[in-house]
Amino acid sequence: MNDASGLHIVDPTEPELPQALREDTQQTATKTERRFGGRMAGITALVLLATALGYGAGRHALQDQDVAEAAERARDFVPTVRAAPVRPAGSDIVVTLPAGTSAIEAANVFARATGYIIKRNVDIGSHVKAGQLLAEITAPEVGHQIAQAEANLAQLQATLQQVQANRDLASSNWNRDRPLVQKGWVTPQQGDTDRMTLAAQNAAVAVAQANIKQQQAQLMVLRQQQAYQHVVAPFDGVITQRNIDVGTLVQADATSGTFMFTVMRSNLLRVQLYVPQSEAFGLAAGVVAVIRVPEIPGRTFPGKVTRAAHALQPGTRTLLIEIDVPNPDGALSPGTYCTVELHIPRKTPALLVSADAIIFNADGLHVAVVDDGTAHLRKIDIARDFGREVEVHDGVRSGDQVILNPPADLVEGAKVRIRGDPSVPMS
Repeated sequence: MNDASGLHIVDPTEPELPQALREDTQQTATKTERRFGGRMAGITALVLLATALGYGAGRHALQDQDVAEAAERARDFVPTVRAAPVRPAGSDIVVTLPAGTSAIEAANVFARATGYIIKRNVDIGSHVKAGQLLAEITAPEVGHQIAQAEANLAQLQATLQQVQANRDLASSNWNRDRPLVQKGWVTPQQGDTDRMTLAAQNAAVAVAQANIKQQQAQLMVLRQQQAYQHVVAPFDGVITQRNIDVGTLVQADATSGTFMFTVMRSNLLRVQLYVPQSEAFGLAAGVVAVIRVPEIPGRTFPGKVTRAAHALQPGTRTLLIEIDVPNPDGALSPGTYCTVELHIPRKTPALLVSADAIIFNADGLHVAVVDDGTAHLRKIDIARDFGREVEVHDGVRSGDQVILNPPADLVEGAKVRIRGDPSVPMS
């Protein structure tokens, strides 16, 4: 029999149906079940899709709300930053430059007499006094030339005496004959002879005197050459180089004379260095300098600028200066490498800014100055870099608060809050 839904229900009390009818009934029931199952699966899929769409819409709405709230918080957020004040630079510019020491006086001693060294009294490292005998040269021919010159001088002096006697005789003759010529007792010819003879004898005396002076000068030259055989120290100092020994032949020549010794005075040293143009203004005699040597740690050598060129080198734009450094104990040696710390009076005012405040971008160098809770970007010009600080000439004023380690997204006019203690690290 059939129920209300059209399904055929087999009643066991009914008489058994034929085989063909039973198979048809089973096929009909199977199709009906398949249609019912497909309908239920479709309904379930629709319900799941609707649920997923509703959930997605809710999540999107929540995300939009979160984004809007985050944007609102970002607009209202005032970052807390560290800041440091801009402070004025000191009254002096401290500059450290490399240099080298040299002796205040140094002389290369050359031979002024030709001969052989017969005595050498000093060696490298010997301390000598001015006028002390360093070496002695033997030149016997100079002694012979002096003896010859002295004999010539004696001969000339005798000649002078002879011509002076002849002059005196001519003078007596002229003095005797002159009144006689005037009275006519002596002929005028005789008078002229006496007068001209006296003039000739006066000239002969002058020649003899000139010859004596010439010979005396020549004798002085020879004696000076003999004095050059004793080589002496030109000043107090130390022998730093020796090129001769006993038996060495030395030559006296203005251009190729033998180089014998080098003497240096090192109780006062000289330091020469070239100061760049950026630090040269303000340098003058009396500027304080401190000299340090790496091999003598813990000790400084004070000095002062004593000479300045007052003109920059055209090629390097540097100023040559000299510093005198007292060295009474000889702790420093000429030729030593050293560093010189100059304390140069500042001619133009400058400000110091922390290097952590520098902003470098396509527009150049800037700092962010906080004014009444607002950040303002100021362009600066760096004059000198000290590592942790930089020296600037414009862009900021003394006392300005500049932001340290400014955020990358910091822009002009951004609101910021300065921490009460700039030394407290950012959290």
